Order: sequence, then structure tokens, then C-alpha cells
Amino acid sequence: MGNTMGKKIFRLIGKAALWFFGLSIFSVVIFRFVPVPVTPLMLIRCVEQVFSSDDLRMKHDWVSIDEISKNLSLAVVCSEDQNFMNHSGFDMKAIERSVDAVKRGVKRVKGASTISQQTAKNVFLWPGRSWIRKGFEVYFTVLIEFVWSKERIMEVYLNSIEMGNGIYGAEAAANFYWKTSAKNLSRTQAAAIAAILPNPLKYSANPPGPYVQERIGWIVGQMGQWGNLNLRK
Repeated sequence: MGNTMGKKIFRLIGKAALWFFGLSIFSVVIFRFVPVPVTPLMLIRCVEQVFSSDDLRMKHDWVSIDEISKNLSLAVVCSEDQNFMNHSGFDMKAIERSVDAVKRGVKRVKGASTISQQTAKNVFLWPGRSWIRKGFEVYFTVLIEFVWSKERIMEVYLNSIEMGNGIYGAEAAANFYWKTSAKNLSRTQAAAIAAILPNPLKYSANPPGPYVQERIGWIVGQMGQWGNLNLRK
């Protein structure tokens, strides 16, 4: 009896695993070509707004990478992941620096999460810091790095991430903060968006507070040193 029950449980687990792998691979392949209409975080934020009696707001307008200023791609790379074009999803040197900082007792440690990891988390997962979620993040990061190009990862990233309260993606952010389009973002405006990404619910790209203003100056300086970013390498 117990042995039969155990076999049934293992079969169910096996079927569930097969379904998960099949659906996850299918969704990654589909989103290689199709715009991401909505993310788990967008839905979670909507639920939070409803329960807090706030106005329901979700501004999200997908545009192609060609319709997004190259300034923004460069700004987020300079700010978030300067090794983006060279790694395969994970910046091992940044991870080593973070681990070393934790060992030394540093309380505020700069995250080692890459643009690829952030894209995987935003598109396929829920926010959180559990080891289970982190494990799924690693899995989806490997998948998108294998199936998508760097240009596609950047396109999905810039169209999907949270850039303000109810503001998702470059087009919605450009319109909300400056009444312009993503294609027309200047270097300073792109740097302002990049500066708030660590906490877009706390900081504002326009008008920027003292911290964001300082970050804008640093990011613009880094952009000047980089020159150009070729996502089609």
C-alpha cells in the first residue's frame, strides 16, 4: 500500500517536472519573438493598489529596441551591469566581490544581479529573496541567455522593468516623466531612469532628488567613457 502510494507520488512529481520544463522552455522560445504583454510584478502591483485603495495604474507600452534611444541601453549597462556584453548571464567577479564584502561585515552590499537575471526575474517570476525563487531565477537566466540574443534580452528588459509607480518600460517612463517618447530620450534623461532602477517606487527620475542627481552625474560620466554600445555583437 505504502509502496504503491510512493510510486504514485513520484509519478506525479515527474509529470509536474516535465510540464514545468516544457512550459518554461516554450514560453522562453515564444518570448524570443513575441512582446511580453504583462509580467507577474505588474499583476502583483495591481493587486497591491486595489488592497491599499490606491488608483489602479499600469502604464506599459511595448516598443521595439529600434524605437528606444541607444542612450538608455548604454545608461542601464553603465549603471546596472557593465559586463553585460561579456558574461553568459552571471557576473562571477561581481558575485565574488559581494560574497567577500559580506564576509567582511559590510552591511550595504551592492547587488551582483545582472541585466539578464533581472530580466528573467521580472518576466517569469515573482519578487522575493528566497532560495527557491533564486534557483528559478538561475534556471530562467540560463534559458534566456541560451535562446535569446543580448539585443533581445535588452529589448525585453527595457520594456518590462518597473520604472515608477505603475510605470513599466521605457516608452511609458519617457512619456510619464518628460512627455516624450523612448526614442527621444537624451543622455541625461536616460541616466535619470537608470539611476532610479534600484528602487523606482522610492526615487523619481523627474524631478530628481539629491541622491538621484548624484547618480545621474556618475552614470553620464560612465556613458562618456564607454562611447557606444553594440548590442548586435
